[in-house]
Amino acid sequence: MLVRVVQTCPAYPSQWDAWTAQGQCLSLRYRHGEGCVERHPGPDLDTPESWNEGLSEILAEWDDGTGSGVISLKAFLAASGLALAAGASVS
Repeated sequence: MLVRVVQTCPAYPSQWDAWTAQGQCLSLRYRHGEGCVERHPGPDLDTPESWNEGLSEILAEWDDGTGSGVISLKAFLAASGLALAAGASVS
């Protein structure tokens, strides 16, 4: 469950920074019809730039075959199997 989602790029590619109720830092990205959810070990929940990319882990990947770079958060969450928690902060 995601408790906070911040869109970092509204166009091509569509991408968001997200945080789970357990404090996990996630990067959500959709480009060329391919979606990816990546977990980062960063302890600083307000500064995604501090995430150590060398320690990241891919949690989900898919290719919808469209070649598109734009997707709504709702469609991304449905494709990735993620969900928003009640009262989640989305910006």
